Amino acid sequence: MNINALTGFFTPKDGKFFPLLNEMADVLNRAAILLHELFATTGDGTAAHLCKLIKDEELKGDKLMKKIFKELNNTFITPFDREDISTLADEIDDAIDAVNRSAQKVVLYTPEELPPSTRLLTEIIRRETEEVRTAVQALGRLRKSATAVRGCTKKIKSLEEEADAIYEKGITELFHSNIKTLELIKLKEIIQELERSANKVNTVGKVIKTIIVKYA
Repeated sequence: MNINALTGFFTPKDGKFFPLLNEMADVLNRAAILLHELFATTGDGTAAHLCKLIKDEELKGDKLMKKIFKELNNTFITPFDREDISTLADEIDDAIDAVNRSAQKVVLYTPEELPPSTRLLTEIIRRETEEVRTAVQALGRLRKSATAVRGCTKKIKSLEEEADAIYEKGITELFHSNIKTLELIKLKEIIQELERSANKVNTVGKVIKTIIVKYA
């Protein structure tokens, strides 16, 4: 039995990690909302502004990561194993980074027109991050809310599968269109980055599922 499990019955567990993880989940969700807005809008000025806002969220995520690792180094008793807290924070941060990369490619490539599949994918990503936020908020009371959290992880997985189908259809339509070669390359890269973002959020769901199995 590890020291957390052995002493957890007698020692108050430090609660600062839950607020920090909640903040990270909020950052991911805000970035995803902005991403969806980016793909639903037109105009270079608006796109550049939204990309900057998403980058700002990514920087907030980096700062929160540093705080979490600092607290892990300074805290004796943690609510979950240090590795689980670290992995969850790391995967949320990776998902934020993926959302930021998706946004930056729009500004970098300046495609003439974004196909419907890109907007559908950003909607999926937004909905995934809402489920992540709900699940992370419930981790502090996991024994009472395990069923609800498990439902969130199932929904995230279902959404990721939906994203895969949208991705495959979007790529197929792209290659069967009369679009110029350069535009095709740009859009293919953007669609692939969005699909990777959806997968990254699903990875967060997998980590949460592992935590449920271990601690609920």
